[in-house]
Amino acid sequence: KLEEFRSHERGHREVFRAELERRGRARCKSYWLCGFGGLVLGLLTGLLGRSGISATTVAVESVVLRHLERQLVELQGVDEPAVSAISSILAEERGHHDQAASHVSENSRLRRVLERLVSAATESVIWLGMKL
Repeated sequence: KLEEFRSHERGHREVFRAELERRGRARCKSYWLCGFGGLVLGLLTGLLGRSGISATTVAVESVVLRHLERQLVELQGVDEPAVSAISSILAEERGHHDQAASHVSENSRLRRVLERLVSAATESVIWLGMKL
């Protein structure tokens, strides 16, 4: 499943790269932070096993879904190619969230702790990426 998710994420990265190219824009200056943060997060939560990986995935995907859905609202009727690009990604992101959620208890202490920490970090990286 993780290989499938990885393949999806690579495809999403390509969609966003094409969108940046279409607009004549460089990727955000926080791109390296996303990569480094993802590596560290993956290594640390990997040590926690399947529940840790799943809880982290739920937290990250929840933030990403909210962000993409807000972007859709803002871009609707303004930039249809961007709306199409984002829409093409949403179903897979929801699938990642739902698949991970099926492997961790809603009331798990680990899930609650990771959700707070990982959500805050993910929100911060997205905010930074939108500002740089």
